[in-house]
Amino acid sequence: MNDSTPNSSPLSFEERAANLTALQPIYAALVREFVIELSNGPVDDGSPPSPESVEQAAAWFLQVDSQIQVHQLRQFLQSTPLAEEGMLRQLLLHHLQKSVKSASDRDKTDYLLVQYFSLCVPSGLEDSDIDLDYVAQVLEPILGSQQPALPAWLSSLENIMQSATRCRRLSELLHSGALEQGRTLKTENAARYFEPSAMVAFTRFSFMIRRIFFRLMHDDLNAIQDGLRELERHGVPTIDCRRAQFSAEEPIGRLRMICQSWKVMFHAEYSSGQPLRMLVDLRAAVDDALYSNARNNPIAAGASATSGK
Repeated sequence: MNDSTPNSSPLSFEERAANLTALQPIYAALVREFVIELSNGPVDDGSPPSPESVEQAAAWFLQVDSQIQVHQLRQFLQSTPLAEEGMLRQLLLHHLQKSVKSASDRDKTDYLLVQYFSLCVPSGLEDSDIDLDYVAQVLEPILGSQQPALPAWLSSLENIMQSATRCRRLSELLHSGALEQGRTLKTENAARYFEPSAMVAFTRFSFMIRRIFFRLMHDDLNAIQDGLRELERHGVPTIDCRRAQFSAEEPIGRLRMICQSWKVMFHAEYSSGQPLRMLVDLRAAVDDALYSNARNNPIAAGASATSGK
């Protein structure tokens, strides 16, 4: 993939040296964290940078980039105090300035843009306030000033997002295909991803999908915990959770502890992977147990419903 970012002029020698110097701590930490075997990285001995030392440093950074995948970068940035606004800007500048960008560079840029945007916007921001103009304004330090417009080849993003907004349960979102459709648009139009208007549109899309995901995930976890409490009140000690890859007689107390741990695990990340499938299936198992209990104990169920009014 040979792409240039239209609004990013090449860095001067001084800017390039400053960028690599700023990134040195986080790249050294990445090498240690993932036990990457490389020659020793750049050493700051206090002497002014030379063209040779900058080129050697840049080559070392590219070696690290080639061995760090986006999921590793994501994992690391979620747990390090280095992941503040200025560092994310430097990471984005580093990837956007590459004359040749790989699919991995695209995925990392996509992730970093959403992380940077998330860090910069207030938590109480309404969904209706997050339009393309607002996203472009927040990303201006990265992408430069622009008047954003949704590219024609990304017109389906709005429909995908509206479909996701209508989902009322996490299972609906996962089955809607919204996550996969967004990824497909990126991979099928890889050569155009680094257009500034496309990066603004994808940042908005990914941020909104992530917001929807977290809402539904918390709703599911709360519904599971409410259901478990209801079952406990009715004296139900275990439920059949084989569909969620647990046992046929899973203790309710253990399930409540699992839900608490999931709240922490899912706090900063989303995907359509196995843990989320287990969460969706666990809610279905709890719903089944509630239905079965209500059917087998209609008087108790009716009393519970009356007392809850």
